[in-house]
Amino acid sequence: MKHLPKHLRPRWRYLAVALEAWPDAEFSRRDFQRSIWFAAQNLLGDAGSADADLSVLQFDFADGTGEAIVRVRHGHVEEARAALACIDGIHGDEVGLRVKGISGTVRACEEKYLRRGGQLSDERKVVFEDAQRTAVSRDGLFDVRTDGAFVGATELDFE
Repeated sequence: MKHLPKHLRPRWRYLAVALEAWPDAEFSRRDFQRSIWFAAQNLLGDAGSADADLSVLQFDFADGTGEAIVRVRHGHVEEARAALACIDGIHGDEVGLRVKGISGTVRACEEKYLRRGGQLSDERKVVFEDAQRTAVSRDGLFDVRTDGAFVGATELDFE
């Protein structure tokens, strides 16, 4: 079977997506893909989500932060961004998504928008609500463990 000529092949755009959740959140690429499909289907309908054809090409998530590359058809970037904005949880874990940038190739998307070193996280003891607690620090922000859950905090919240 012959390949299609270049002008007949589908054109794609690649979205660099940053993921942020609590440090104990655990979900896989498959869970993220399923959340994207459900969000697109609920927002755009069956035909609209099939036209946008959102799929996760690369996925990396650990310790509450991660990055992904999501592929979308050329004319459906705004619909894809709207569908991603509808996602507030993945596999029972609360999550925040942010589109860092859009590119025409996977390589350009990786080079421009994704850092491959990862964020440095540090665990330390802090005083929060008049008690000593464990906190995970990332880029000057802290996630403090309180009674089995996490609370977001900054340096100013500590005594």
